[in-house]
Amino acid sequence: MQVIESSLDPQSEEFRGNVDAMQDHIDLFREVEQKVLDLAEVAREKFTKKGKLLPRERINRLLDRGTPFLELCSLAGYKMHDDKDGSQAGGGIIAGIGHVSGIRCLVIASNSAIKGGTITPAGLDKTLRLQQIAMENKLPVVSLSESGGANLNYATDIFVLGARGFANQARMSAAGIPQVTVVHGNATAGGAYQPGLSDYVVLIREKSKMFLAGPPLLKAATGEIATDEELGGAQMHAEIPGTAEYLAEDDADGIRYARNIMEALPWNEQLPAGKSYQWQEPLYPAEELLGVIPSDPKKPYDVREILARIADGSGFMDFKSNYDDQTVCGTIRIEGQAVGIIGNNGPITAAGATKAAQFIQLCDQAGTPLLFLHNTTGFMVGTHSEQNGIIKHGSKMIQAVANCRVPKFAMVIGGSYGAGNYAMCGRGLDPRFIFAWPNSRTAVMGPAQAGKVMRIVAEDKQRRSGIEPDPKTLDFLEQATAKKLEDGSTALYGTARLWDDGLIDPRDTRRVLALVLSLYREAEARPLRPNTFGVARL
Repeated sequence: MQVIESSLDPQSEEFRGNVDAMQDHIDLFREVEQKVLDLAEVAREKFTKKGKLLPRERINRLLDRGTPFLELCSLAGYKMHDDKDGSQAGGGIIAGIGHVSGIRCLVIASNSAIKGGTITPAGLDKTLRLQQIAMENKLPVVSLSESGGANLNYATDIFVLGARGFANQARMSAAGIPQVTVVHGNATAGGAYQPGLSDYVVLIREKSKMFLAGPPLLKAATGEIATDEELGGAQMHAEIPGTAEYLAEDDADGIRYARNIMEALPWNEQLPAGKSYQWQEPLYPAEELLGVIPSDPKKPYDVREILARIADGSGFMDFKSNYDDQTVCGTIRIEGQAVGIIGNNGPITAAGATKAAQFIQLCDQAGTPLLFLHNTTGFMVGTHSEQNGIIKHGSKMIQAVANCRVPKFAMVIGGSYGAGNYAMCGRGLDPRFIFAWPNSRTAVMGPAQAGKVMRIVAEDKQRRSGIEPDPKTLDFLEQATAKKLEDGSTALYGTARLWDDGLIDPRDTRRVLALVLSLYREAEARPLRPNTFGVARL
């Protein structure tokens, strides 16, 4: 592969300005993450008095020391529902991919330190997305459960679709994907079915409570009076109905059981011997990724500057480099793993769409996974574009993205506007993983353009009605529309709504991509032992 020669000057004033602007974006989302941590820390004394660990402490004890943990959708629900200031972001769940007893797993923990781990609509969306990740990547699921169930303020928004989470659990068990749940506290009503549908359940003596109806509801419904322990205590479930396989003494012991269960599974032994990769680090430091994106979003840059800092040896096999440079296609390797790249140096033209569609088909033929690096204002518009078939060729590009059989990964590194978001494999086109840089923006169009469109439409309508347009009213409409789209296009707005799987620091791009590519490769090689109905407690 040809080595990319960077033209960036890290000593220039412009580069330093870009770094400062990107660092501001990073600081903003890190501050939100810290707010969530700080709010959870408020509950420490209460947890300690009850002899419990905080949710993140449970995760830390579960994971193998010194191994990476890729947190997912950490800011789901940011400033939505009951979250007024961002401190309750996360949807009541902490989740990510990490190693447990040497096995790569999806780890899901109820964030019971905040509002009892109750689930908002964003939390349900996050749960369903996490289950999709587990199924697509054949990842065992370890859940550390302690939740008050659905947030009753939004119960009607959660109830019907909530069944999909239980259906997914049943299907994962039938597919041969193990699920281990440690119940650290209450699991009531629908929340009781989450451990009930798991393949292995660990309860904690005098701490875990599982019942379809707690004592107050039982008394109200039937008049029967029962204690927590009689109705749903850990010892009762372990000894009488056999709902639990293991009975632990405390949080740490419950986590030890979970690790032991994973250790006992011959999960990795079932993998065929994998290829050993060797690679060279990029020639340019990841730190320079902070200065690649111009602080002025209207200023263009070459996406190859990104590739030079994430590709092995900064090597890139540029596909049709002399044919429409606004859509960049080609092949790189990341930690030895081949991946096809589609990136943007501007709008997607008719020629760029045909180039990309052909490249996608070649990658599909070769079995090469695809990575889309978003930075586009969308498809090129205008008489010339329309006459050159932008609708036809753009549609074929979207068709190629939708129907290709290789895994697709996406990274939103700049703007992702209009149908360009679709063509570049945005959330609606089902990428295996999609992450976003904190400076990124996603919207149907640019805020200024949206404001002008609304102004022109309103002005034309008034003139057709015989009304003299009022400049002040039109100014207000234009500015209000622009502000609405501006506020609704930020990276924080998008990640709150799970338009991506999380915001990442640009410097972590190569490491994140290497991890998800290895997940795909492992899943492709992994055999499963499916059955018809999943494992049942008979």
